[in-house]
Amino acid sequence: MTARSGDKDGSSVPDEVWAEFLRTSAEGAGDAPKEPSARAREVTGRLRDRPGEPAPWRAPAPPRPRRRKGWYVAGLVAALALLVVAVDPGGFVGWSGGDADPTPLAAESARPEQAPPAEPGGRATLDEPFLGSPAARWADGAAGITVPPAKATGWMDRAGVERALARTRDFLALSNLDPAVRRGARPERAIALMNPHQKDVTDFVTAALRSPDADHDPLLLFSRFDPAQARPAGDVVKTRGRLSYREGRLGALEVTADVTYVYPVAPAGGGDEVVRVIVRRETVVSWDDPAKVVTRKGTFSVLSYRTDMTNGGCGVTTGSFRPQFGGGGPETDPSAGTLDPYDRTAPITEGHGDCATATRS
Repeated sequence: MTARSGDKDGSSVPDEVWAEFLRTSAEGAGDAPKEPSARAREVTGRLRDRPGEPAPWRAPAPPRPRRRKGWYVAGLVAALALLVVAVDPGGFVGWSGGDADPTPLAAESARPEQAPPAEPGGRATLDEPFLGSPAARWADGAAGITVPPAKATGWMDRAGVERALARTRDFLALSNLDPAVRRGARPERAIALMNPHQKDVTDFVTAALRSPDADHDPLLLFSRFDPAQARPAGDVVKTRGRLSYREGRLGALEVTADVTYVYPVAPAGGGDEVVRVIVRRETVVSWDDPAKVVTRKGTFSVLSYRTDMTNGGCGVTTGSFRPQFGGGGPETDPSAGTLDPYDRTAPITEGHGDCATATRS
């Protein structure tokens, strides 16, 4: 090997030679001096302080450690993971098998094309009453009911349509979200928005609230619980749905509401068990032209109503939802089939009634 010359301190002995000398001296070989020279101390300090310096000039290069390839792969995976989190944090959580995606869903503006995916497992608790439910990402209360932009329709101008849509949503909130009504109070403010001259509906509502039976069930229009049997698990009801409208008969404004409500409840007598009652309602109302239909200003006529309900009781009409506690599951009727209460991809169909078996809660 040809030694280099011209070191900065003027010494003619290369660093590698001194390093070899020091090594053999430490092993007891050769005639090592008892007190290292200044040059030896300098080289020793340099080697100690800079152990990662490049290999000496013309020395054989050591083989590259294979483990560095693994480090590069790990680095690439980490970089890709960070990119996924930055672009779609919710997707990364689902892919990694972690907690449910906490991102609120965008408002529903049209009928969805598929049911929401299954959520990570977990039982509802008093602190987290929507744990394990797609409703955890839904909006609270009336905020989950989408109201479309208003435009002049039928006998109403744009401002009239806007007002009618707002009052329709008010009716849904007063019928299904008002805390007093949910505790069994009479829904007076909701009834005040219904056309008092629509005799068949007013007779139905009066009979249903006074003496509920199979033909007069107030749960078809109003959400009510018996406070002696169930209490709310928190103050929040999750909702998802929308209003739509078109011109109806005699130029009326016909509004359709399709909304799902999720009520977490616990036993009235205490305890920490939480179950969810899930109710989907399709209600069609008509804001009629007073010049053509007998009505009261500021009220609508009810054209139709349909309800799907799970875990609210089966078979016996009491006028209140009757969720089942004790871990035995809700009452069902096998002949009623199964129902995914979170599936909003199709209209409500006849035949489910109160007794269908829910595929999830």
